[in-house]
Amino acid sequence: MEDLPEILNLQKLAFQREAEEIYGMDIEPLKQSLEEIQGEFKRSTILKFSEQGRIIGSVRAFLDVDNVCHVGKLIVHPLEQNKGIGTQLMNRVHEIFRESSSFLIFTGERSKDVKRLYGKLGYWDESLKNVGSFQLCYMRRIK
Repeated sequence: MEDLPEILNLQKLAFQREAEEIYGMDIEPLKQSLEEIQGEFKRSTILKFSEQGRIIGSVRAFLDVDNVCHVGKLIVHPLEQNKGIGTQLMNRVHEIFRESSSFLIFTGERSKDVKRLYGKLGYWDESLKNVGSFQLCYMRRIK
């Protein structure tokens, strides 16, 4: 719980560049409040990746009633990206929730680097959902 303010700040930093370049600043990860992330903490598993006493990565996941693991907000500090941190966090989620029937994650349809990472981890495009001026791509992985 004490790490949530730092994780929230990292989340906003991690999503800022992509929001500026692709989606605009009116996206949920940039608007999330401390109270909202505290609510997520109560119903989700939130993992962090720390190095030299600071959090440089995080991801969230929870199981639904159908035994599907919903993965969200994979974030890595912009200066620490492309070092395998996101992959390590995702692999840990897959390990923790290995008994789930499948894994579901979403990202912006135009987030090519993120989609490529998820593809390397065994996820495939399942569906698209319109959200305002852009589309979310839902991706699934079966164990």
